Amino acid sequence: MKKTFVLVVLFILPIVAYLFFASGINNFGRLPILTQDIGDISKIDNNVALQDKITILGFLGNDLGNQKGIAFNLNQKIYKRFYEFNDFQFVMLVPKGTESKVAALKSELGNLTDVTKWNFVYGEKEQIQRFFDGMNTDLFLDGNLATPYVFIIDKDRNLRGRTNDEDEGTKFGFNATSVAELNNKMEDDVKIILAEYRLALKKNNANKK
Repeated sequence: MKKTFVLVVLFILPIVAYLFFASGINNFGRLPILTQDIGDISKIDNNVALQDKITILGFLGNDLGNQKGIAFNLNQKIYKRFYEFNDFQFVMLVPKGTESKVAALKSELGNLTDVTKWNFVYGEKEQIQRFFDGMNTDLFLDGNLATPYVFIIDKDRNLRGRTNDEDEGTKFGFNATSVAELNNKMEDDVKIILAEYRLALKKNNANKK
């Protein structure tokens, strides 16, 4: 009896554990693509590009004073944890004319962390609305061209999200007014997409050898 127990512990359990984790990698190793090939933001500002970057994309609108809480939540809960990863960036679309407000916001954020990967793109109202509509979400911009939701965009300009979220079903974006949502959902999904690209890089390097 003891021999049987020892054999199970030494041989069977490791196999079960391997199969469990292998299944997890297959099922949860990729973040679903919800919209392919969203707009090219460099057509609005040729100094910023989504291609070949992992991007957290947001729309802060005209009234940056009311969006300050969102910016600080994102900065503390997402940006500070991931900004040191290669090819990771924040991109916020804002209307032209908000340059001084953005400068003040960046200055405040800069007191807390390095803000070099916070990028702001200034567009005309029609450009911002068209870009947002092109993502084909179930969300909308308010009258100030703002939304509390932010989005994960991969290196091929695909919108990533969830297709089986326990609360929303299909989840296009993350509500940055909710610290709980940033902690419990968005952080996990950013980890998944970063791990996805790290795994792809390792495979490419292995194939070259």
